[in-house]
Amino acid sequence: MERILLREGIAENLRFMVLEVTKQVENTKKALDHYDQKIMDSIASRDDYIDNLKSVVENKCFTAIHTQRAQDKRAVDLVRAANTVANNLERVGDFAVSIVGQIKYLKSQSFIQRYDYPRFFREVLDALDMVYQAVVKQDLSLAFKICRAENTLDMLYKVQFDRILYELRSGKETENLITSHLILRYLERMGDAILNIGEAIIFAAVGEKFKIRQYHALKETLALSGIDTPISDVEFHSIWGTRSGCRIGYVPSAAQAPEEGGEGEDASRKKASAGVLFKEGNKKKLLQEMENIMRWESILPGLPPRVLAHQEDATQASLLIEFLGGCNFQDVVLTGDPEVVKNAFFLITETLGNIWDQTLAETQARSHFMEQLRGRLDDVFRLYPSLDTPPMYVGNLEVPTIAALIDEAQAIEETLLAPYTVFIHGDFNCNNIVYDHETQRVHYIDLHRSKQADPLQDISVFLLSNFRLPLFDAHLRARLNSVTMAMYHFAKEYGLKHGDACFEARLAIGLARNFISSTRFELNPKFARELFQRGRYLLMKIAAHKGRPWEEFSLPEQVLVY
Repeated sequence: MERILLREGIAENLRFMVLEVTKQVENTKKALDHYDQKIMDSIASRDDYIDNLKSVVENKCFTAIHTQRAQDKRAVDLVRAANTVANNLERVGDFAVSIVGQIKYLKSQSFIQRYDYPRFFREVLDALDMVYQAVVKQDLSLAFKICRAENTLDMLYKVQFDRILYELRSGKETENLITSHLILRYLERMGDAILNIGEAIIFAAVGEKFKIRQYHALKETLALSGIDTPISDVEFHSIWGTRSGCRIGYVPSAAQAPEEGGEGEDASRKKASAGVLFKEGNKKKLLQEMENIMRWESILPGLPPRVLAHQEDATQASLLIEFLGGCNFQDVVLTGDPEVVKNAFFLITETLGNIWDQTLAETQARSHFMEQLRGRLDDVFRLYPSLDTPPMYVGNLEVPTIAALIDEAQAIEETLLAPYTVFIHGDFNCNNIVYDHETQRVHYIDLHRSKQADPLQDISVFLLSNFRLPLFDAHLRARLNSVTMAMYHFAKEYGLKHGDACFEARLAIGLARNFISSTRFELNPKFARELFQRGRYLLMKIAAHKGRPWEEFSLPEQVLVY
């Protein structure tokens, strides 16, 4: 693959750039060691040459990609990585210029020498020395060493920063201390650029963008699972990054450890497994998900994916999770044969009923729908400020603001307690339900929000996950509407059977939450307004019913149909 860099002239110019930036850094150290205006002028003048080299590399990279000379993904990834490397080399050069610009503010040129800046320079220069070979060979070992320089520079900076902070308290040498701090800070920022270079090389070698901590997490978690495969041989496909900040990727079965014998359902799951999912992110959320997976497994074995391995540090964690066969229910509804959709929905409701029966606790609970909506309203208005309307009047009749409607609904909601709780999914979107036609099973995924709560938390989310899809084809809408209404009637029947007299009122409040909050993810203004106004309509219906028995409240079913 390195031939693409050689053929396009990218490697040659990148090599010149590494040499030139290295020279800039070396000369910067010389200028700090012994004040030399000639060297300082040279550093400033050579910065333009580095900028030009960066532009040349950038243009050659874009040309290679857009003229399709880089014809496969790995070649394109390498060219993209080379461009990132060039951009960050230029940043290192800029920081060298910034350091030289600070020297003139030192009242005593020797003052900076009381701090251990030569160690900073050694780390930077050692990293730069590895860059060219690491890029053209996609050498993960060198890339890792390059990344490690950033951590070392951070630690060096922390020691010197603490010392300068202490010395500033004396009130002496203030100008020299501040200038010395800025010089050391620019050296530390060189480390940030060097880290970007190392991570770009990892991207070229692995084929996915990894932060160095994510690379370590994947490597260590695969090892813990018994998958003894060099990380460079692992095929990794990024699936998505969640709104919670988790990185999720798919590692195909070629990288899996061989399974040993075994019969029955567990063995069939192993055979059917097509790979593993790697999740990396916030420690608290991922450990909560792992705990919830174990709880779900105890409730209904086989419902959640298995956790194959996990590892954690102070703030981050990673999980290796079984990749389940089948497809998510949203895809089934939109593309499946009607009989398949019917069968999948039957399995989902049968599973849901079993879970509710097993976990039902006859303890009253508040739903907190309006409290949850308040936390999302700013994001709604940030995207659609026109929806945040002031109070209006029609004659003497006041049209309440959305804030006033939420206030009133929240006060009402405090009196509408769920008569029982069940263990809920917590994010019961259609695409978090996996249907496996071959095994006739459904599975739940993305389980970090699971808890004991009002089942209408899940039902309201499920109903809106169908409605809010921006699909306007009549045939597809009919499919979505059919599933939505079927789930509504299933949940209503279960609620009435178990004495949930205010089911429809609570569901109306829950749906209002979801209609309104869903607008923050909808970029079609017309459809976003449709969602918002339906939520507003439900809040007005709730407010209008105040003072009458909530058992008599009737949810207008047409609000669920589009």
